[in-house]
This record gives sequence, structure tokens and C-alpha cells, in this order.
Amino acid sequence: MTPSRRGARRPRSIELFAGAGGLALGISKAGFETVALVDNDRDCVATLRKNRPRWNVIGRDIADVDFRGMKADLVTGGFPCQPFSHAGHKLGFRDVRGTVFYEFARAIKQVRPRAFLAENVEAITRNDGGRTLRTILDILKALGYNVEHRTLNAVNYRVPQKRKRVIFVGVRRGMSFEFPAPRSDVVTMGEALRDTPDSLGDAYSEWRRRILEKVPPGGSWVNLPTRLQKRYLGSSFYSEGGKRGMARRLSWSEPCLTLTCSPSQKMTDRVHPDETRPLTVREYARIQTFPDTWGFEGSMHSQYRQIGNAVPIKLAMALGRSLRRALEPGA
Repeated sequence: MTPSRRGARRPRSIELFAGAGGLALGISKAGFETVALVDNDRDCVATLRKNRPRWNVIGRDIADVDFRGMKADLVTGGFPCQPFSHAGHKLGFRDVRGTVFYEFARAIKQVRPRAFLAENVEAITRNDGGRTLRTILDILKALGYNVEHRTLNAVNYRVPQKRKRVIFVGVRRGMSFEFPAPRSDVVTMGEALRDTPDSLGDAYSEWRRRILEKVPPGGSWVNLPTRLQKRYLGSSFYSEGGKRGMARRLSWSEPCLTLTCSPSQKMTDRVHPDETRPLTVREYARIQTFPDTWGFEGSMHSQYRQIGNAVPIKLAMALGRSLRRALEPGA
């Protein structure tokens, strides 16, 4: 921001489906003032209120929130991926009623921000033969916005994790937006987890631990003897797919694989590079680029879920900076 604009009001944002606050925190670090956050998960609401007591956290189902009268320059959120019931017709705004996407679109319609941002899993582009994506784009454009979407990999934005997500950005007609340029410098697990604070962590059963001990850093079930492959994979051993993520040990010299909501889930193992155990809660948070001061409420498994579902803070911050440039050209 130029010196002449130091006294100017910061652009305001509203966060929907806020979760543990990853997207909101990154957007805030990019210079936005967070004026409201909506989530109906008890633990997520407690996490947000613990870390940012002054934030206006609305702990209700989004369908019960009236956004009329709320003012913001930006609305953000990661709505869950859902198929729509097409019945052979092109869908309009009213036809997606009852879905979480409808609530996201309703908030945009009622707030009328200058821009919005939505995050979703990469699979949404292929859902229902591409019809889900076309419906989303058609409805958002009909609200009066220029809408772009792009698949971004968090690893290209100083996040120590290979995590692809689809980002939708809409700006009012007459405005323009450029996605943040990817960076070439990659952060490894070794860099990210240096001096990580101690914390809660899940554990493997004894039989799984004994088998996983034999997997080298960066390796997986393919590095095991055939008899152990059959024991660990079970019926998956004989299937064509669905076992790629099993018995995966991470490597200090590489970024982490995509974090899931459970580090000990057999189909998506994320074994510590040196020790035969799942990553701890704080290691999870580091990989998602949460600061060590950001605490999480709820049970251990709830904390893993909150972190695994979050948008990495550094990716959110990069997007937030690009959005500020769109909202404040020349600033």
C-alpha cells in the first residue's frame, strides 16, 4: 500500500464454511478485515473464538443466516462438492436450492461484494461429467460477476505440501483479476518440521507398525515383500486401483503428500519420515502453514479433521494479495 493510502479503510471480508480458519487467516494476513465468519461445527467455532476472540463468529447453519444488511468487499469460502439434480435441464439459481452451493451463491447475492473466492476439491471439475462445474459457473456469472477458475497446487506457494485445489474467483464486471504466479522454490518436510512443538498424535496398531517399519523414506507398499503387501493391503492387493496411498512413508527431502482428515487412515497413510508413526497435530498444522500459536479445540481426531480440511494459510495469503490488487489497482 502506498504511503498516501495508509489511512484508508482496509477491505472487508466475510468467510463462509470457515472451519478452523485457514482461509480467513491467510486473507487477513493479506490485509483484509474479517467482519464475519460462519460455521456450524462446534469445534471449529470454538477454535475460531479461541484464536481470534474479536472476530464475529456466527455459529449457525449457513441456511439460517440472513446476509442482507452485511457489507463486505469480499466473500470467501470452501463449499463441499455436491452433485445437482439436473433432470435434463439447464439449472438456474432456484434449481440448486437445498445445496451448500446455493447458500454460498445466496450470500453473494445478498451481500453484493466486489469480489468472491471459493475453494473446492479438484474432482469438482469432473463431477457429473462436468455438469456440476458448468452449473456453478453459470449461476455465479448470472449474479453479475466475471468468473475464472484454476487448479492451483499449494506447493507452488511456499506450502510444504502437494495439494491441488480448484479456486473460483469472481469480480464485478469492469474489474480484472490475475491469479498469483507460482513460485519455483519448494519447501520440504525437513524445512517445515524443524523444531515443531510437541503435541498430541495418533498411533498405529502394533501389526501395522511392524510392517510400516520396513518402508523406506519416500517409499510405499511396493517396497514391501509380496507376503507383507498381501497382509497389509488385504483385498486391495488384488484390485486394479485404490491402493496408491497405502503404506506411504514421507521424505524429509520432499514436500508432504496431500493431508487428509485422518493421518492413520489405511488408504491414505502419511508415515513420519524417520519414526514409524502418523504425523502429530502440530506437524499437521505446520504443513498447512498454520502458526504454532494457532490452537485447535475438540478431540484429537477433530483437530486432525479441522486441519486436514483447511486451506493452507500461505496459499490463502497469496490469493488474498492478488484480490487486493484487483480491488485496489495501483495501491
